[in-house]
Amino acid sequence: MATPKEDTCTYVKGIALPILESLGIELVDIEFGKIGRDAVLRLFIDKESGIMLDDCANVSRELSMILDVEDVIPCNYTLEVSSPGLDRPLKKPSDYERFSGRLIRVRTYEPLQDDKGNKRKTFLGKLDGLFDGVIRMTLTEGQSASIPLERVAKANLEFEL
Repeated sequence: MATPKEDTCTYVKGIALPILESLGIELVDIEFGKIGRDAVLRLFIDKESGIMLDDCANVSRELSMILDVEDVIPCNYTLEVSSPGLDRPLKKPSDYERFSGRLIRVRTYEPLQDDKGNKRKTFLGKLDGLFDGVIRMTLTEGQSASIPLERVAKANLEFEL
């Protein structure tokens, strides 16, 4: 059974996706949480050329109008629309294809072995891609790792100098 938080995120996603698609923008993530008596609804958006302030303002304006009419969130809330930042999370299989060649950090639910037999839960290295549901990376120490997507707790791009 879904929690009220998950229900809200799912409902907002259904409203937001057509708006974003019409603007050529991708939904990276949605967060909804209480802060005191109020709540915050955060949407993280992205596109190939990068997100600009006008993109955030346009999405916020269009989404706000619909959310106000639909009355989806029964408490006071603040809507925040922003880019995912330099450490963008990798959420969908297509993210692992799109960002192939980039430096990423992957955290797994339990320790896994790299190709040298070292067990670890955190892997840092160049993303080689996603192959049959397995993330392949060349680690910063030189060895490689293959991580099944279902074992990933969190994955992010890393800032490169």
